[in-house]
Amino acid sequence: MDAVSDSQDTPDTAGGLTHLRQDGTAQMVDVSGKAVTTREATATATVRSTPEVLALLGAGELPKGDALAVARVAGIMAAKKTPELIPLCHPLPISKVTVDFELGHDSVQIEATVKTRGVTGVEMEALTAASVAALSVYDMIKAVDKRAVISGIHVLAKSGGKSGDWRLDDGSPAGEATP
Repeated sequence: MDAVSDSQDTPDTAGGLTHLRQDGTAQMVDVSGKAVTTREATATATVRSTPEVLALLGAGELPKGDALAVARVAGIMAAKKTPELIPLCHPLPISKVTVDFELGHDSVQIEATVKTRGVTGVEMEALTAASVAALSVYDMIKAVDKRAVISGIHVLAKSGGKSGDWRLDDGSPAGEATP
């Protein structure tokens, strides 16, 4: 057992970082006082490969089968498992997960949207869904392209909660978008 007990939790945080207590140890943020609202987040990831592999992917003719169907289910499952993978995420009653794909000439864009009615947002669930769907696509195409690249994993939009709605394309520089 840890020598530092959870009884030392205080509303004060270390340097304004909500996941750290004053003594610098990790804590799960107390969200019990937050209002229940409908919350939604959308995240994206990209898998780059060759035009030949993208043609096989789109036709469902990869050696391992229909990669997009497998990746869709993997992304949905991943969203539901997020608190098991990300240590300080709260378990949430997820009400909807969608994973969609847009095939390009040499890439597939993955977009995952997660929705809940709860006290905290679902950005991490959307990011996890998009990431795991991309990993699944990579796993399905690696037999024909070991040089495929996963990139561009980020949140596109979120809605609900105290901070309100936010979209990456709101004109703010990446990493500086405002609610």
